[in-house]
Amino acid sequence: MTTAFPDLVPAELRKRWAEQGHYLGRGIHDLFRYTAMAHPDRTAVIDDHGQVTYAALRTQVLKIAGHLLELGVEPGQVVAVQLPNSALAAATELAVAAVGGVCLAFPIDRGPKEVDSLLRRSRATVLVAATEHRGRSPYQAARGLRSGLPELRWLVAADPHTGGPMTVARPVEESDLPVVDPGSAARILVSSGSEAEPKMVAYSHDALAGGRGNFMASLNHGQDTLRAYFLVPLGSAFGSNGTSVTLARHGGTLVLNHRFETERTLSYLDRHRPTHLLGVPTMVRMLLDLADENRPIQPTTLVLGGAPLDAATARRAKTVFGGPVVNLYGSADGVNCHTGLSGDPCDESGPGRPVGVPDPSVVDIRVVDDQLCEVPSGTTGEIIALGPMSPLCYVSDSALDRRYRTPDGWVRTGDLGAFDSQGRLRVVGRLKDVVIRGGANISPVEVEACVRTHPDIADVCCFGVPDPLMGERLSAALVLGSDGVEPSLAELTAYLKEHGLDSHKFPESIVIVGALPLNPAGKVDRDALRRLVG
Repeated sequence: MTTAFPDLVPAELRKRWAEQGHYLGRGIHDLFRYTAMAHPDRTAVIDDHGQVTYAALRTQVLKIAGHLLELGVEPGQVVAVQLPNSALAAATELAVAAVGGVCLAFPIDRGPKEVDSLLRRSRATVLVAATEHRGRSPYQAARGLRSGLPELRWLVAADPHTGGPMTVARPVEESDLPVVDPGSAARILVSSGSEAEPKMVAYSHDALAGGRGNFMASLNHGQDTLRAYFLVPLGSAFGSNGTSVTLARHGGTLVLNHRFETERTLSYLDRHRPTHLLGVPTMVRMLLDLADENRPIQPTTLVLGGAPLDAATARRAKTVFGGPVVNLYGSADGVNCHTGLSGDPCDESGPGRPVGVPDPSVVDIRVVDDQLCEVPSGTTGEIIALGPMSPLCYVSDSALDRRYRTPDGWVRTGDLGAFDSQGRLRVVGRLKDVVIRGGANISPVEVEACVRTHPDIADVCCFGVPDPLMGERLSAALVLGSDGVEPSLAELTAYLKEHGLDSHKFPESIVIVGALPLNPAGKVDRDALRRLVG
């Protein structure tokens, strides 16, 4: 069964972006094939099992593509992929693109309830799932869901250690692969937000390799071959810059681990010398706790997204990692802006956090009021975005299209921001992340930035908890510093008062945690923290 993916961006805009050179006019697999033929001995992927060249990865892609064709996968059909970060995951995504399918990749730690929702709403015909990961079997869990998914025709077991049994006798001939329209759907990105069910967003080959590829191009170092170490899952929205961008668009090297572990990450940095490290600020703060500031790590560009980056973390990371620190603002829904290689992610001259100047080869950005009219510089409003990386639509959900897309194609992010007088965007918070206490709005991001400056606190996450009197109250989960000194709520309140935070924004309860829990996409799991508070 084929799922419909209408393009909510006006056709004349897509045509204009193609004429301006923002699109490459070729499918993701075709771009990968070109690099594999031109540089067969170049390392494509480094993972927990070793190194894979472009030639070897190309052979694996064609074998998996042949397997998918044998199963009857047709252009436009959805193939779901639940695999850990690995060469196998990258090869599977490229193989889906090769046969004209639409890859629904999602983090391997998604639970059965979410997996059922994703497969059902996407009308996936095939699921490729790992036979084992961290003591559980996503493949076996999916078998238990199959009776309620009549459109799921095939479950394919993939051993994350050997890659089997997704092979055929010989690779399919590339001449037997279908011709792929670069404007057609290539991948579905899954949000990690707070919707009752994860949002799914369809992207074309052009939007991924072109629009998102332009983003990564702006962060590369001249003639250097991109070596991108992804700490986030390839199946996350942030991780979508891996296979289709790092490999297919830029012919670079992907560095991957099955899961994020601080000791192993530091070892990989020393051993494999990536040009870029991509992750969320929480991961980097964990790495900084182990790193030696007197012995900088091999210079690496840090690209940090998925959560607000505070100035203290940015400064320390620049010292320890010895390279630029890029504050990235992006989402599955179709927005991207960053501070760049020479920008200042530590700028505290205005509200929120700086995220740089929008790049029209990626997306244009506006800040608007509730009537979608642009507001003057310095005025806070909702951030909306439209450009070459703009997605096609939300998947099988016209209600989300009406809610988050304007009639002329702009994506409504639900984020609050403001432009300064020099055209630089600052992100202030999220409309729905605001904690409303007795009618007063509190931005958790603002409170976190102040709490994180406390000398005894290594990290923090603030969140609202239900309250029968006030509606919500603000709570803070604290990760203590290396000395293990635990500030009391009264001491923390006094510190925040001394540093100028308004009294109605003070946390009213605290909980001490060893580390902030991360959800499958690598972001802080606020729901898990709420459960700790009760």
